[in-house]
Amino acid sequence: MAYLVPSEFVTKMVDAGESKVYMSTRDTLIRSFMAGAILALSAVFAVTVTVQTGFPIIGAILFPVGFCMLYLLGFDLLTGVFVLSPLALIDKRPGVTIGGVLRNWGLVFVGNFAGALVVAVMMSIVFTFGFTSEPDKVGQVIAGIGEKRTLGYAAHGAAGMLTLFIRGMLCNWMVSTGVVGAMISTSVSGKVIAMWMPIMLFFGMTFEHSVVNMFLFPSGLLMGGHFSIMDYIIWNEIPTVLGNLIGGLSFTGLTLYATHIKTAPKRVL
Repeated sequence: MAYLVPSEFVTKMVDAGESKVYMSTRDTLIRSFMAGAILALSAVFAVTVTVQTGFPIIGAILFPVGFCMLYLLGFDLLTGVFVLSPLALIDKRPGVTIGGVLRNWGLVFVGNFAGALVVAVMMSIVFTFGFTSEPDKVGQVIAGIGEKRTLGYAAHGAAGMLTLFIRGMLCNWMVSTGVVGAMISTSVSGKVIAMWMPIMLFFGMTFEHSVVNMFLFPSGLLMGGHFSIMDYIIWNEIPTVLGNLIGGLSFTGLTLYATHIKTAPKRVL
């Protein structure tokens, strides 16, 4: 399936990070909007399948379809640029600055959130027949997810915050591995297989993904979930974003870069 060796695909990671820093504001916003929207639809799909079958593992197996679609189309997730953009800075690519990396992160965050929010509103209309009736079963489950993954953490205080942060780290370790998977092969089938495995793992383990949560929690609020916007921001989104950043960059970006681009001197026998 046209597999690329690590030294080749890690170079592609750095190249991709550089291109994202230089991308225009318009293109960055459009690509990140579409990524947030497609991933949100994929989350709805996975929850719907779980409700219909009663088996969460089936939802986890099928969720990566959205992730594969958005990366094959060249769209951007915050969890991906958390890993790729800093590599261009670390590699000292010409003109790449900390400000450029932060600008890229900020624009992708806004675009992802806008896309996820639009889908949250649209699906809420579907779940409630235009807000004229109580949410259907899927809408009720989404509302429950919002409560469990905000107030549920808050009930444990500092230990809950630590758990949330660690689940965010573990999430983007796997999601960023999926991003790298899109670069491992030059064939569509190879890319899809390489992306599918870690994304299925993160969703099946219910780790915390900042962009998926940009859909789940606004949608949960619209569905009548008993938690507040501040509960969502403080007890999910902020710690999840920080965990996603540190987990993806440390476990995926820096480890691959350190050992395949900036390799240590060869051992002399």
